[in-house]
Amino acid sequence: MNTKYIDLISQTFDFPQEEFELKENALTFHNIDLMGLVKKYGAPLKFTYLPKISENVNRAKFWFKNAIEKNDYKGSYHYCYCTKSSHFEHVLTEVLQNEVHIETSSAFDIEIVERLKSKGKVTNDTFVICNGFKREQYICNISRLINEGHHNCIPIIDNYEEVDLLSESIGRKFKIGIRIASEEEPKFEFYTSRLGIGYKNIIPFYKKHVVNNTQVELKMLHFFINTGIRDNAYYWNELQKCLKVYVDLKKICPSLDSLNIGGGFPIKNSLAFEYDYQYMIDEIVNQIHSTCLEGNVPVPNIFTEFGSFTVGESGGAIYEVLYQKQQNDREKWNMINSSFITTLPDTWAINKRFVMLAVNKWDHEYERVLLGGLTCDSDDYYNSEQHINAIYLPKYRKDRPLYIGFFNTGAYQETIGGFGGLQHCLIPQPKHILINKDENGNLSTQLFREQQKSEDFLQILGYNEN
Repeated sequence: MNTKYIDLISQTFDFPQEEFELKENALTFHNIDLMGLVKKYGAPLKFTYLPKISENVNRAKFWFKNAIEKNDYKGSYHYCYCTKSSHFEHVLTEVLQNEVHIETSSAFDIEIVERLKSKGKVTNDTFVICNGFKREQYICNISRLINEGHHNCIPIIDNYEEVDLLSESIGRKFKIGIRIASEEEPKFEFYTSRLGIGYKNIIPFYKKHVVNNTQVELKMLHFFINTGIRDNAYYWNELQKCLKVYVDLKKICPSLDSLNIGGGFPIKNSLAFEYDYQYMIDEIVNQIHSTCLEGNVPVPNIFTEFGSFTVGESGGAIYEVLYQKQQNDREKWNMINSSFITTLPDTWAINKRFVMLAVNKWDHEYERVLLGGLTCDSDDYYNSEQHINAIYLPKYRKDRPLYIGFFNTGAYQETIGGFGGLQHCLIPQPKHILINKDENGNLSTQLFREQQKSEDFLQILGYNEN
């Protein structure tokens, strides 16, 4: 009988895969010896494999290059990285090695941009697309960046006051974009996005607030939907509505020359994941080209804002199964030595699924289990995989430690989890490892942050020693 864990995985998926292989019955990820990582640093741990970031940036650039050539498209393409996905300096440094641009969401983002400029990693030619609802500090920081000569900083207007607020603070001519408030998918609790200005109000807004303001030059129309870029009727319908607005606006606004289609490329969340990125990009570029041709206006330069797609597949987390609890006839709980709530908050907050695999013991028999975290919260668990309503792992034995890995966790988890701050039930944030590759393909590891200590929590909580 095929009862080993390797049999289960091989029968369920095409395995091995591009990033996952086995060596001596243990899992590797992009040729990273995961058990070697555990032996060197212990578990729990998180890691970031930096080369994957550049790889995904350049994959997207290649796909858009193909689509532009295929459609004889006359506009240019610009890749922007959404800093909110991961603000870490090592992430931005890796991203910016690939001639890309930046999308920001709040006031402190601008200070990160200024730090990067001081190190020569960002220049005045780098597009800084400023999204988000802008209050005083954000307006102040954007204005400072533009006043100091960053001519490619483009604040995206999100509400009716922002043009006037920016005009009061900026002492020179500046560029802006306008964000469309797209209609949400029917299953949403609300009908229209809270972000941006409604389709029907874009042109009236331009005529009232922009056309007579000689300080402002409208360059970009911004389109984004919450569910991301997916091949369904909802996405194509919203894109067509956006393109109609672009054509109508372009006819009365000669300076408009760019369309930002936002982001939302999915990332691999299962070994069974399938998504035809090239097809989607071909179709998007084709629809933009066809609609502009029909409307008799020049095609726009295309901007994208990829966050999760850029950094998500670079991250992973490894835990040790500490103990197994048999709670009833059917439910076995494998208790990990950390917490899902604190280290992978999306698993409980929005029921997100990541690629989850055993790291070792692939030659052992498997069993059905539930995974539980260390906190006393009943929501601190992980109970199913993307492809099936269950989890199967090698059988637990107290004398043979079992390690499990969650992969493609590099977007949002640290910021949502409050990296370096208080954690639920004071479960410490695990150590974080950076993994890089030199020009010869040799891997190197670096400890970025140690696991949190009690002193870190006590200081935050105000328990300072006298």
